[in-house]
Amino acid sequence: MYKMDSHIHSEYSPDSKAKLEDIFKVAKSRDLDIIAISDHNTVEGSKEARKLTKNDDLLVIPSIEISSLEGHILGFGCEEYIERDLPAPETIDLIHDQGALAIIPHPYCFYRHGLLCKADYKDLKIDAIETKNARFIVGYCNNKAKKLSKNENLPGLGASDAHYYKFVGDCYSKIDCEKDIDSVLKAIKKGKVEALGKGTSNIRLSKYLFDYKVLKKI
Repeated sequence: MYKMDSHIHSEYSPDSKAKLEDIFKVAKSRDLDIIAISDHNTVEGSKEARKLTKNDDLLVIPSIEISSLEGHILGFGCEEYIERDLPAPETIDLIHDQGALAIIPHPYCFYRHGLLCKADYKDLKIDAIETKNARFIVGYCNNKAKKLSKNENLPGLGASDAHYYKFVGDCYSKIDCEKDIDSVLKAIKKGKVEALGKGTSNIRLSKYLFDYKVLKKI
């Protein structure tokens, strides 16, 4: 079993200033084995992270958080850029064309562009959803995602959604797999994951949001 944080933002996202090296240090200090740099609408941070950890024990999965017309979608395993502002079904097809997984982050959080606030999951070829997003650990958003995961046998993941390096690993997944990209993707698809962790401190999060305002539309 490995410990994985599948949703982390770096300075390659317009709303984060987290340096990759700082992300790696915190990930290792929290005993994470696998991470994904899932930046908004770019794979450049993910590519650089993979390059920097080429000879490291920390496995970096290629990833991107795409702004579809209906909401955000993680292209988990995507190595190539996918255009933003396309319809969600088309975005998901493009993710699958790369052999990657379509994972829905914060699916019911309307003010974070949760995809399932506007789209019916039955109309989409979703591979997994976040059931424990550290930024929304309490209340409606995560609880509804957990219910959907249970009722529909949809794999549920835990993730920090960290935009500040100190929040990395607040939520995470335990995953039963080998330590390589293909095995990680297959394990998620088969539901061999468990969402764990704690919510990011609202006080620390509020301070971060005050200090580092969103610079561009995401």
